[in-house]
Amino acid sequence: MKPLSLYIHIPFCLRKCHYCDFLSAPAEEAVKEKYLAALLAEMEREARHYGGHQVRTVFIGGGTPTCMAAEATAMILGRLRELFAFGPPAETEITIEANPGTVSLDKLKQYREAGISRLSIGLQSADAAELKILGRLHSWNDFRKTYEAARRTGFHNINVDLMAALPGQTKATYAATLAKVVALKPEHISAYSLIVEEGTPFYDRYGPGQEGEASLPSEEEEREMYLLTASFLQQHQYARYEISNYARPGFACRHNMVYWQRGDYVGFGLGAASMVADTRWSNLKDLSRYLDRPEQLKEAIQILTTSEKMEEFMFLGLRLMEGVSREQFRKCFNQDIEAVYGAVLAGLEQQKLITVGSNIALTPYGTDISNYVMRQFLISDI
Repeated sequence: MKPLSLYIHIPFCLRKCHYCDFLSAPAEEAVKEKYLAALLAEMEREARHYGGHQVRTVFIGGGTPTCMAAEATAMILGRLRELFAFGPPAETEITIEANPGTVSLDKLKQYREAGISRLSIGLQSADAAELKILGRLHSWNDFRKTYEAARRTGFHNINVDLMAALPGQTKATYAATLAKVVALKPEHISAYSLIVEEGTPFYDRYGPGQEGEASLPSEEEEREMYLLTASFLQQHQYARYEISNYARPGFACRHNMVYWQRGDYVGFGLGAASMVADTRWSNLKDLSRYLDRPEQLKEAIQILTTSEKMEEFMFLGLRLMEGVSREQFRKCFNQDIEAVYGAVLAGLEQQKLITVGSNIALTPYGTDISNYVMRQFLISDI
């Protein structure tokens, strides 16, 4: 059977963080109940298309999925198992995103009983002032309690999300956050630099030309934090396997690997994205329409051209430290990679931005300026 990954979007949170541009917002319980019904209906309607697939990973994201009742999450997973063929439980990675303070010991036990094997906790910072600036509702102590409760209930695969280049943040405060997190020995750490997105309170405060812009770390300070992340985590036995992700051996996020390696995945819920057999689509993003028009969810349907597939193969695959496989390129496109990208590869290798062998991968310098490297693989620009 063909492998398949499933993504479930829960678009609710307790309060919108100041930097967040994700498809999420607070909601009344009645809205959550109606959303759950629409989500289950969508799953039931779409499952018939995937009879030849076996589910290998499930990711429940948001928003804050853990602001929903644990019974709702168990219902979703139970219905997925009825509708889809799943692999053996020990070989199936099921992740839920959680924010500190939105789970209890009992709730975590219910997640384990429902088959959830991986927890991704949104810490972002261990510094009280930085958490306040971000608009987070939790403290470091709240995070510690959530983390310790997760361990007590049998979670042996935990990710912690961190952010760098925050307003007022220094290399010292960021280093302190790293040290506190590493001391807990989570299996996985995701570390991203803040992007000030339009349409957020952060953009109004810290965007170009705004009064708070000066409180953002300089480019040099941000680079120092970026380099510190890699060196510090490597010293503590976290292997960098993707530009922003680090894991202990055997704990790379299998679900996200599907995205980076262009596997098949189906998203359910508001705004959820899917790609199956090189056809990409997403669900509509208006909550009232999602709730009221469940038969007309898909929008932005795109059948990728060969050029677009090649570009994605390079853009996504080069995010991985192992890079992209020459042999896999040949299998996917029935031609050698040099036939398409020969001049690009030669130029980037000469600039010491990539290494070229059986795999093509970014060098440390290439990783530092990965956006520039990726742009070179736009076929229309070659």
